[in-house]
Amino acid sequence: MEAYATNSSRVATPMENPKTYRVLIKASARHAICFRCPVKFKIAPRNEDNNMSDQTLNKKRIAFLATDGFEQVELTKPWDAIKSAGAEVVLVSPKDGKIQGMNHDEKADQFTVDQNVSNVSAEDFDGLVLPGGVANPDTLRTCETSVSFIRDFFKQHKPVAAICHGPWTLIEADVVRGRRVTSWPSLKTDLKNAGAEWVDEECVCDEGLVTSRNPDDLPAFCDKAIEEFAEGKHAAQTV
Repeated sequence: MEAYATNSSRVATPMENPKTYRVLIKASARHAICFRCPVKFKIAPRNEDNNMSDQTLNKKRIAFLATDGFEQVELTKPWDAIKSAGAEVVLVSPKDGKIQGMNHDEKADQFTVDQNVSNVSAEDFDGLVLPGGVANPDTLRTCETSVSFIRDFFKQHKPVAAICHGPWTLIEADVVRGRRVTSWPSLKTDLKNAGAEWVDEECVCDEGLVTSRNPDDLPAFCDKAIEEFAEGKHAAQTV
């Protein structure tokens, strides 16, 4: 990952024409932030042969928890990126059959559920992704089986990535207290009331918990989620 300055202290090399690229910088011993700034970096795109290995997540199993009303691109983009990195990806839902994706307020495609959440546990996976959409997390947070499934990832110190309205379910699971997070702006008050420190940043990582604001943040969100899933368990990722 020559293009990124991260908390593993990899150093980028310069090139002639500066462009704007995503940079991951260690903000403190506990937190990391992701943002874009003009830098002169040699870029190694993730899906080219000279990038980080396509098997970064080899033998990892990542769950995507969603139900009707999820924002489609917030599932498909991370799904493709994580699968390309070598992981097995599994669509988990409290609903059997197919679930309805959304493109903002309009119906998009339907997706076949791989496993009902009542038939799996956090022990079966190495990480969890929570797509957004308004109806999706609003329904999930009323499903105790789904909420318990999410909470167990934190109890087992496993990385979790939530984008846009996805952190709504984290509030119900009571796992954001004392954590630094971001989200869709309308969740700011809810997250702060639940004990979180809310910030308006493209991508925030707090000990294995990755959060982003909206679909525009997906490139940073996917990169950081893959990095955290590759690192595995985080001792401070707990409740």
